[in-house]
Amino acid sequence: MNDIKTLYHILSAEFGPLYDWWVAGSPFERIAGAILVQQTRWENVDRVLTELKNRDLMSPGSIAALPLEELEDIVRPTGFYRNKAKSLKAVAEYFTASPIDSMSNKPQHVLRKELLALRGIGNETADVILLYVAGKPSFVIDAYTKKLCGCMGIQGNYAELQRLFEDALPRDVPVYQHYHALIVEHGKRYCGRKGCDSCAVARLRKYRGTPAFELAKP
Repeated sequence: MNDIKTLYHILSAEFGPLYDWWVAGSPFERIAGAILVQQTRWENVDRVLTELKNRDLMSPGSIAALPLEELEDIVRPTGFYRNKAKSLKAVAEYFTASPIDSMSNKPQHVLRKELLALRGIGNETADVILLYVAGKPSFVIDAYTKKLCGCMGIQGNYAELQRLFEDALPRDVPVYQHYHALIVEHGKRYCGRKGCDSCAVARLRKYRGTPAFELAKP
């Protein structure tokens, strides 16, 4: 747990608060982005989100009413377009019947179960929606987080890694969001460019054996 807290300190010192790391015009845009980004680059997702906004389709009701074939054509640039169109449509239908604003009224475990029951929504996407849209403290374990954990010698499945972070950190939405943003920024900066010798994990080894730094909210 000390490693997780210390890593937060190291990443915070390097990248700062990252207030604008994920800009979105609406809660549903975040939801759509979380679905479309699976197994593709964000640049492709951004193209599709822009097209949806240009067509005035950035709402659950408009997506739910759109013919599936037309939605498939729009999301094609993100790859796996048939599955993603079906997933986006299923999520849109869910949020048409259960408005996004109502999520804050549901217990976290109930909402997570409902999200996981939707087509194309796995653990990571459900937690992104919980954390960034519903404002629930559910730590996101993405590919970058798994890689960081592996480099630190930490192994486990999704639930085990999530529990490790949540046990080590205050149960606080801004802290969870900030830490996740820091990990994504670190992954883009180092993991994709073979910068292992100077990455945060390499620096973490210098701190091991010392008391963990106190967490500061962004």
